[in-house]
Order: sequence, then C-alpha cells, then structure tokens
Amino acid sequence: MPQNTFDARLAETYEAKWPELFDPAVVEPAVDFLAGLAGPGAALELGVGTGRLALPLRRRGVPVHGIDLSAAMIAQLRSKPGGQDVGVTVGDFATTRVPGTFALAYLVRNTITNLTTQDEQVECFRNVAAHLEPGGCFVIEVYVPELRRLPPGQTVHPFAVTPEHLGFEEYDVAAQLAVSHHYWTVDGQVETYSSTHRYVWPAELDLMARLAGMTLRERWAGWRCEPFTGDSRSHVSVWHKPATRGARQTGG
Repeated sequence: MPQNTFDARLAETYEAKWPELFDPAVVEPAVDFLAGLAGPGAALELGVGTGRLALPLRRRGVPVHGIDLSAAMIAQLRSKPGGQDVGVTVGDFATTRVPGTFALAYLVRNTITNLTTQDEQVECFRNVAAHLEPGGCFVIEVYVPELRRLPPGQTVHPFAVTPEHLGFEEYDVAAQLAVSHHYWTVDGQVETYSSTHRYVWPAELDLMARLAGMTLRERWAGWRCEPFTGDSRSHVSVWHKPATRGARQTGG
C-alpha cells in the first residue's frame, strides 16, 4: 500500500500551502471539463483529498464518490459545506473497490505519481476499468517529466521559487523516481515536506490503459483544451472503455 504522507498538519494547511490550486481560474475549467464527460452519470475521484474538485462538481449535480488514503484529508472534506454529500471510501485507490459503476473516473494534480511502482500504476488502471460503465472515461492530469530541464550531471530541478514556497524535484533516473522537497515560511518558521513519486510518460500511460482494455480518446495540455505539444509541461489525458464488448476502438 502507498505511504500516506498527508497527516493532520498538512491536511489542515493544505489550502494555505497551495492556494493557487483553489483559484477559480484553475478550478472552474477543470470542473467544466469533468462535468462535460460525466454527463448525467456519476463520477469517481481517486485521491479525493479535501474535495477541491469533488465539491464544485457535486454542486453541478454530478454524484461524486471519492477514494483517499488520508483520513485527515477526508476530515477536511467533511468539514466543508456540502462535504457530507460526497461519498468517500478510505483506501489505496489502486486496489480499493467501491459499490456501483461510474461514467467518469479521474485523477488530478499528479496524483497518479503517488503510486511509486509501475505495478501499482497498472493496477490503478485496471481498478478504474472495473469501475467504469461501458463507454465511460478515465481522466488523468499529470506533469510531463522535466528531465530536459536538468543540466548535464545534475539531478535536482526547482519547480517553485517564491518568497513563501521553495520546491525542488530530485530525480533518480535509473529508478524512474522523483522526490519532491518543499520548504514553506509560515509565521516566521520554516516547514518542510518531502514525498516520493514515480514519474510516468504519456506513452507509458497509454500502454497501461490498453492493458486495462481502454483506449486514448484525447490529450490536451490543460483543462481548457490547449493543444498538447512537445513543449507542454503537463497534460490532461482521457481514455475510454469500449461501449460494447468486442467493439473496435481507435485512439484520438
């Protein structure tokens, strides 16, 4: 089972430490995109956290169920208006099953990399496929590995440099792992947090989807459907489950 690094201290300050994630300009395009895919059906969020997307999606009329390993993050979700309207199951989203089927499953903000082995990531795709209705979609938002930004001979890349927050990614290329190191200044004190991630390439995700019986439907550079190019630093990818058994599928 993946390690739960989101303890009570981090859960209680999550919004304060990453305020940009809660900006309506960031949240609303994602909710628009996901609501459009869910249609009249239900959605399953893997790594639901504090409900940053689940709560506004529920307010749009989409029934949402979440899976999360952190009881502390779930407690924050429950404390928010509408938090009781989102069903939540505590567990590892690579293997945890919940009742029912869903028109949409989604994993955002690099959460797929919290699974630190290839086997766990493959199992996640299989778990999603088992939860999806025929014709349902799986969405992942994740960064493109930043290896091109590493100077020769170096293994550390800064990804956040502000007066309040310093963030560095430390790459182990042989193991395909990266450790994210965070340093915040809070009330004159320095707080630190580090977590290990398995970075994954778009083509590798496509293969995992195929192993689970799903096919790439679309890939964008962001929630506003910007074109994905070789210079894109992140992507929003959508795979779909065949609508009928044995139907021929094509990528797009």
